[in-house]
Amino acid sequence: MKLTFENKTALVTGAGRGIGKAIAESLAAEGIFVICLSRSESSCGAVAEAINASGGKAKAIAVDVANAEAVQAACAELLKEFGNIDIIVNNAGITKDNLALRMSTEDWNAVVDTNLSSCFHIVKGLLRPMTKKRSGRIINITSVSGISGNAGQLNYSAAKAGMIGFTKSLAKEIGSRSITVNAVAPGFTKTDMTAKLGDDMLKEVEKHVALKRLGEPEDIANMVTFLCSDQASYVTGQVFTVDGGLAI
Repeated sequence: MKLTFENKTALVTGAGRGIGKAIAESLAAEGIFVICLSRSESSCGAVAEAINASGGKAKAIAVDVANAEAVQAACAELLKEFGNIDIIVNNAGITKDNLALRMSTEDWNAVVDTNLSSCFHIVKGLLRPMTKKRSGRIINITSVSGISGNAGQLNYSAAKAGMIGFTKSLAKEIGSRSITVNAVAPGFTKTDMTAKLGDDMLKEVEKHVALKRLGEPEDIANMVTFLCSDQASYVTGQVFTVDGGLAI
């Protein structure tokens, strides 16, 4: 089956590295114009430059997605330039792990604002033209931690669980406009974030994964690309776990 896309423009948040970078590259390979957004101008700029150099089409914008006003302004500029964004991939995320009794209010707010509240601000800023066009794809990158929870990640797990509720509720709100909203829940994937766990911890994790390996960012990107395609037009409100069998 060949996936099809027609004159689409996508916004990918957290596109400067890891899973977001792989998603941006995968969508660009399908001929989609990709807007690479991250907090770091250098990282998202490098991804956009590499896409353009390889024959794709991309641009970069640096925005802190935890800043509601900055997101609002960026969305307004994007709509002024493009008129409509066909695909939104909410991937930006951070961790500030600690046990509940030791977690600061600042760390709680930082993770919830970056991982969850940003989805609301971005969707709100870009949704109206999408509804008028009666077409669109919204993909939210959650986590298996948002499904099963994870000790020491109260803020992260709560934010990622919130993304699932956000996905399902939004899918019901805008389904009549032929816009699909889905979530992808990665398991342990080879990124800068998981590298911080150390080799010994990651080897222990692999023992609990049915496929006995960590995921690659491309494994997540492949699922996202399918959900963005014309072939996924009757799939909405779902959470797709891509974890190598960790949660079974």
